[in-house]
Amino acid sequence: MIKNSRILIVDDVVDNIRVAMNILKEDNYDFSFAHNGAEALRLIFEEPEQFDLILLDIMMPGMTGFDVCQKLKSTPGIQDIPIIFLTAKVDVDSVTNGFQLGGVDYITKPFHPSELLVRVKTHLDLYHAKQLLKKNNIDLQTKAKFEVRRLLSELEDSQKEMIFILAELMEATSDETGKHIKRVAESSALLAKYHPCLNEDDMDTLYHASPMHDIGKMTIPLGILHKAGRYTEDEFLIMQKHTSNAYGLLSHSDRKLIKAAAIIAHEHHEKWNGKGYPQGLKGADIHIYGRVVALTDVFDALTHKRHYKDAWEIDDAVKYIIEHRETQFDPELVDIFKEHLNEFIAIAMSK
Repeated sequence: MIKNSRILIVDDVVDNIRVAMNILKEDNYDFSFAHNGAEALRLIFEEPEQFDLILLDIMMPGMTGFDVCQKLKSTPGIQDIPIIFLTAKVDVDSVTNGFQLGGVDYITKPFHPSELLVRVKTHLDLYHAKQLLKKNNIDLQTKAKFEVRRLLSELEDSQKEMIFILAELMEATSDETGKHIKRVAESSALLAKYHPCLNEDDMDTLYHASPMHDIGKMTIPLGILHKAGRYTEDEFLIMQKHTSNAYGLLSHSDRKLIKAAAIIAHEHHEKWNGKGYPQGLKGADIHIYGRVVALTDVFDALTHKRHYKDAWEIDDAVKYIIEHRETQFDPELVDIFKEHLNEFIAIAMSK
C-alpha cells in the first residue's frame, strides 16, 4: 500500500466526514476536509499536488458535488485527481451523471466500511501508477513494451478481483453470499467450455463478468429486497428494475468485462419463450451470456437456502432445469447441463 496519501473529504455534514476518516485512518492516510464546494476548490487550487484522492458529496448548499467535479475536470493540472462520489443519491440518473462528469467511482450512503477501504485503496493505487508512468515519461508505444503489458495485466487482474469484491459487498444487502456469485461464475464458465460456439475468451469473460449479474439490486429499496413474503404486483415491478438499472450503470463503459457485465445484468431474467423481463426477449434474441447466467443463477439459487425459501434437493433442482427446457432456458444449454451434470452438481455442492 502507498503510505501517507492525502485524501480530501468534502461534505457539509461533519459527522459524515468523521465517519469516513475513522474508517480510513487505519490505512495511514493524511486527511483534509471541506464543508462546501467553494472551500474544497480553494484548498485544491492553493496546492493541487497535495491531494491524491477526493471523496465528494453531491448534495451540498451552494455548489453541488457535480459542480465541483465539473470545475476540477476542466482545469489542467487538477483534472487527473480521482474523484469518488460519496452520497445518498442512488437514482440511476445521478450515478450516470457522476461517471459522465469524470468521477472514477460512486459509493452510496450508508456504505460498508470494507467497501470504502477497498475502493479508496484501489483508486489510489491506480492513480499513483499513472503518476509514476507520467513522471518517468514512459512511451507506451515504443518503450518498455514488456513492462507495460505486465502492468496492464496486473491492472486487469485487479479489476477482475474488484468485480468479485464489489459483487460480494452488493450481495451483503441480501441473504445471498459471495459464495453464490463464485459458484455462478464457475458454472457459467463450465457451460461456455462445452458450448460449441464459445471459446476460452468467452469462458474467461463469463467467469469474471457474471458476478455482476445482480449488481442492480443496490438500486432497489431494502424493504423490497429483504421482504420475506410474496411481492405485490407493484413491488415486483420495482424489483424487476434491477436489470435495467444495472444496464444503465454499466453500459457506457468501453471495457470488455464491464460491457459483458451490462449484458448479463440486463438479460439474465429473460426467458427462452419470451416471457421474461425486462424486454421480453425470445430465443436467440437473448445474448448467449444472458442465457448462460439465466440457467446457472437459477440452479444455484434453487440448491441453496434463501430468506424466502429452503434449499431444494439436488434432484428436484435438476428436474426443474430439465422441465423448463425451451420455456425458460436455452435448450442447447440444458442439454449441455444434462450431459455434464456431475460437474455442475459438484460446483453447486462446493462450500
